[in-house]
Amino acid sequence: MNTSVQPLASLLRQLKPVQLRLLAELNNSQALGVAAARVGVAQPAASRHLAEMEALLGLALHERQGRGLTLTRVGEALARRAARIQIELADAARDISEAATGRSGVVRVGAVTGPALSLVLPALTEFQRLYPEFRAEVTVATSVHLCEQLRAGQLDFALARLSPGETQLDARRIAGEPLSLVVRRGHPLVVLPNITLADLLRYEWVMGDDETLLTQTVMARLADLHAPAPLRRISTSSFLFTLALLNQTDAIAPLATPVATSFSGNPSVPFVTLPHDLGMTVAPFSLVTRVGARLTPSAQRLADAILDMA
Repeated sequence: MNTSVQPLASLLRQLKPVQLRLLAELNNSQALGVAAARVGVAQPAASRHLAEMEALLGLALHERQGRGLTLTRVGEALARRAARIQIELADAARDISEAATGRSGVVRVGAVTGPALSLVLPALTEFQRLYPEFRAEVTVATSVHLCEQLRAGQLDFALARLSPGETQLDARRIAGEPLSLVVRRGHPLVVLPNITLADLLRYEWVMGDDETLLTQTVMARLADLHAPAPLRRISTSSFLFTLALLNQTDAIAPLATPVATSFSGNPSVPFVTLPHDLGMTVAPFSLVTRVGARLTPSAQRLADAILDMA
């Protein structure tokens, strides 16, 4: 097999764009028919492209498994690079479009809930005032989901938290995220002159499952206070469902303070923040980008504005 670096580099330059796209799609679907359809070629042509790549490189890129196929370690390595090339080409097209037209392109930004309200929203509001043609697509989701979208090139950057051992993404740390305890307006706790931890634990709490960072933060803080875990008959990561539960029951919900403030600060909203927050703060979030990626001019301006605001 031809495995020395220099000859391989020369051979890789001979691969066709459609072949690289096919390999990237194969890594996602593990099905030749699906990958072929996504690339826009017939399955026989896809089989031919795959065979041509293997013949050119002198390396096995896939192996059959029943009616499907899997990529070899070599195939997976090349597929990851091929996917990155597709992302870079798409970003280059957006760069060129901005340079050629002088108009801002669409910026795709993601954020976990708290920073979405405290940083992304005010930054976008200011950008709309300064740059009337500026457009943005905002995704609010968990850090895990946002990082998956970043790796796939579906976001320019995100305000999120990296998992340990992450190698494909860079992070610029911003700040921790304090939590507040939110209840419905008119909750029995609201009229108490001094709320104690024991008072809080008399009511049901609404949080995500035990794997979510917010729930882990709450449980760790209660353990530090030598307090038992709160009653949780319903677990949900849905923000809307949490608000519905708060509105219809006497439940307590720990929420990111910027989120809580945006609701409880308006007298017309049926939610209030309790004065007792137990000193809970979620681990710091970061501005996350792909390793080696260069943001488009519009995305870079927005990222800089968010960092300045933070």
